Amino acid sequence: MTTATETAVAQAAALLRRARSGIAFTGAGVSVESGIPHFRGEGGLWTKFDPYKVAHIETFRKDPSQYWTYSLNHRRADAEPNPAHRALVELERLGHLRAVITQNTDGLHQRAGSKEVIELHGSSHSVVCLDCEARFPRDEVDRMNREHCPPSCPACGGHFLKPTVVLFGEALPMTALRDAQALAMAADVVLIVGSSLQVYPAAGIPRLARQHGAELCIVNAEPTPFDELAAAVIYGKAGEVLPQLVRQMVGKPAGHL
Repeated sequence: MTTATETAVAQAAALLRRARSGIAFTGAGVSVESGIPHFRGEGGLWTKFDPYKVAHIETFRKDPSQYWTYSLNHRRADAEPNPAHRALVELERLGHLRAVITQNTDGLHQRAGSKEVIELHGSSHSVVCLDCEARFPRDEVDRMNREHCPPSCPACGGHFLKPTVVLFGEALPMTALRDAQALAMAADVVLIVGSSLQVYPAAGIPRLARQHGAELCIVNAEPTPFDELAAAVIYGKAGEVLPQLVRQMVGKPAGHL
């Protein structure tokens, strides 16, 4: 870790140590070390696939097979939480984070043990039929998809089984958005991890927090549009940086946590 990175980690640790209403805001980068590909930036999925073909609601309604073929080849259902997820659980346990607001749909924050998680883009762990509104576990529909792509609804025979995630062209779930906005307006520190901060309205959450006086700490592999607004910016892998951040806060040497 470079001297500049160590300084930024120390700055972030000092801010979080004083936080009374801190929140985390996470994107795909927090799950990369769990084997789930990120979307934007170098090597991201959207550099290989057109998101408006595989993940747009209008395309889905015309031809759901494009999404389900993509899912068949690229979904990682066996992913496990990594040290970044566990570090956020520890920050919550220590009382420095009130909640995790995530753009991710993988459920790894909950599996790691985070108690308060707001999923701005929904969850990939269930599926809804757009015809009859019946819901099914994702693993059940994945099995059906392996047998016949795209899968049909077991309840009505409809052809539009959609994961309960927010596709391009869809609105964010209103309850999740309102809860995230309320937390942002009350936050004193926002720890941003693994987000390009380019996808709106989700990226408006850290901006809203900053407008209401919160300090921003950014941990990301690449620069973001919010770097100039942040009190601390750390470039690196979330699974390496966040455990170091926690160790700095609790005074443990490297190798612990």
